[in-house]
Amino acid sequence: MSSSRIYRISFANHNKIYEVFAKQVYESDLYGFIAIEELVFGSQSELVIDPAEERLKSEFASVNRTFIPLHAIIRIDEVEKPGVSKIHALDGGKTSNVSPFARPRTSGDKTSD
Repeated sequence: MSSSRIYRISFANHNKIYEVFAKQVYESDLYGFIAIEELVFGSQSELVIDPAEERLKSEFASVNRTFIPLHAIIRIDEVEKPGVSKIHALDGGKTSNVSPFARPRTSGDKTSD
């Protein structure tokens, strides 16, 4: 893989959509996971600080590699340059065109047995 490639990865995590940028994305040796390495965040020289990106930066501060479950991945794009990493809320009651493929059942789920 070329080190000049940048990928935008969108994935679902705890009813939120995370959008991060990384230099390396590949199928992991752990079955059913995608590995993401070398996360890229905005430059330190910017005068305006985005609190959402700072939250992501602190969440992944000491992470060398993260493993995302394959079913949580929404999209992976190769981009020319990194953008702003962000977290979007999944609107529970509103119409949304993004939903996780599979989710664990909770005690509040109705069954039709």
